[in-house]
Amino acid sequence: MIEIKVLGVGCPNCHKLEAMCSEVVRELGVDAHIESITDMSKFMDYGVLLTPALVINNEVKVQGKLPLKPTLVNWIKQAAK
Repeated sequence: MIEIKVLGVGCPNCHKLEAMCSEVVRELGVDAHIESITDMSKFMDYGVLLTPALVINNEVKVQGKLPLKPTLVNWIKQAAK
């Protein structure tokens, strides 16, 4: 199972990133758990300073911006291997 974590304080881009992840997981039909982390003290566990941030299988993929959907698809496909 792929572990996907969206780190953010609840801003519109944080919600958009979470929705994008759900959409891609659904489209690819992969087994994934998506978690939204809003506790800023936990951000430092991943070395994240900017939100929104995306962590896939404990690897920070992006922070401070939204990835393009094809990039997100690629990351999730790679994690599913």
